[in-house]
Amino acid sequence: MGSGHSLIRSVQLLLLIMLLTSCSSQEPLLEQIKRKGELLVLTRNSATTYYEDRDGMTGFEYDLVQMFARELGVKAKFIVPKKFNDMLPMLVRGEAHLAAAGITVTPNRKTMVRFGPSYHKITQQLIYKQGNKRPKNLDDTIGSIFEVVAGSNHEEELLRHRKKQPDLDWVANSELSSEELIHLVWEQVLDYTVADSNEVSVNLRFYPELGVAFDLTQPEDLAWAFQHSQDTSLYNAASNFFHRVKVSGKLNRLMERYYGITVNIGFVGTNTFKFHARERLPKYIDLFKQAAELTKFDWRLIAAMGYQESHWDPSAVSPTGVRGIMMLTKNTAKELGVEDREDPKQSINGGARYLRKIEQRIAPHIQGDDRLWMSLAAYNIGYGHLEDARTLTKRKGGNPDKWENVQRFLPLLSQEKYFKELKHGYARGREPVTYVENIRTYFNLLSWLGQQKVQQTKEKSKLPPMSSSSAL
Repeated sequence: MGSGHSLIRSVQLLLLIMLLTSCSSQEPLLEQIKRKGELLVLTRNSATTYYEDRDGMTGFEYDLVQMFARELGVKAKFIVPKKFNDMLPMLVRGEAHLAAAGITVTPNRKTMVRFGPSYHKITQQLIYKQGNKRPKNLDDTIGSIFEVVAGSNHEEELLRHRKKQPDLDWVANSELSSEELIHLVWEQVLDYTVADSNEVSVNLRFYPELGVAFDLTQPEDLAWAFQHSQDTSLYNAASNFFHRVKVSGKLNRLMERYYGITVNIGFVGTNTFKFHARERLPKYIDLFKQAAELTKFDWRLIAAMGYQESHWDPSAVSPTGVRGIMMLTKNTAKELGVEDREDPKQSINGGARYLRKIEQRIAPHIQGDDRLWMSLAAYNIGYGHLEDARTLTKRKGGNPDKWENVQRFLPLLSQEKYFKELKHGYARGREPVTYVENIRTYFNLLSWLGQQKVQQTKEKSKLPPMSSSSAL
């Protein structure tokens, strides 16, 4: 009898435990995340997603996730799987709340995970090194050294093509990223790889010797991935978030920041920059950092300006008489108290102070990158002409507080039908647009070179110390 009561009590206790467990499991995922204060995000290291430079973490997906996490009032914790192919299985197993890694939406992946709203469209592109014969189609790759990332949308696309072209062959690499395979094509270890067009646009800045042979696909969607679940609380929050950032223009501005840079410096220019970064920059890097500390700009921005102005040549002189690393005019030098424009310290310090002086004239409500790009444009063309361009932008129905709008109308300052109605008249309006684009490219190159040094330092630190017996 007593054992019976004991059994009943045990069963009641078990049912109570199950009920409590059931109740706790019914707490919506979004509320669990907010309660714990942490959003777990799967991603990958690449120039288009998430990477480390000297100033910390950055990348398109990193910035986008941080925006979402701030909106939720939580901290984002990023998890980088050892292999890209591991990412979606990890998500399915519940090891993270979402995956944000520039993931292409494909039919096969839809069976594994649920995709959020599309935030970008890309095409898959075949990459080769210029100077070699450009393939016209996939048939031309047969018999070559051709690798793609295992489990990627690229492998999925090639498998689809193989149904019509049985001889098509490649290696599915489970160890390297798409960016690393691009680098191997540049080194001519590989003949070809496939990469998404957003990755290509970033990497061609650093490997201008590479080329796009052709697109393999029509435009495809990129989206965040979530678990298939009846609990859609996090998915719904993300969907609402993407709606807001699209409507507000924040998503477009983030896209423009990472992918909107037109590379004007070309193959020779990029290689010349790398040479000068190795041979000239070390002589002046401390001066750029001192000027940055004084003016609170990023030193790489000031260095990029110096390279755009003079290729870091302190004796540079233009036909109009501007001179020095920052190519200051006589009037500007006098205004800044610069006595010797060819003195590197005075020139760099003066140029940085002059940029800050211009920046302080920009309307206070213009903030962030828009404020910086307009300040650079005004440094190049003059504050009055920048204001004329903003006036014209407003007249044409654009937003005069957004650089992406203003840069469209700056070139019109050279056309009489426009400049004759503006306060400051004619200006070579294309120059500041190119000026800003080039500085942004040089800034990114400096950031990339810094990232490479960080990675090399990490790899060296992993090497075992050389024993005295092994030294020769």
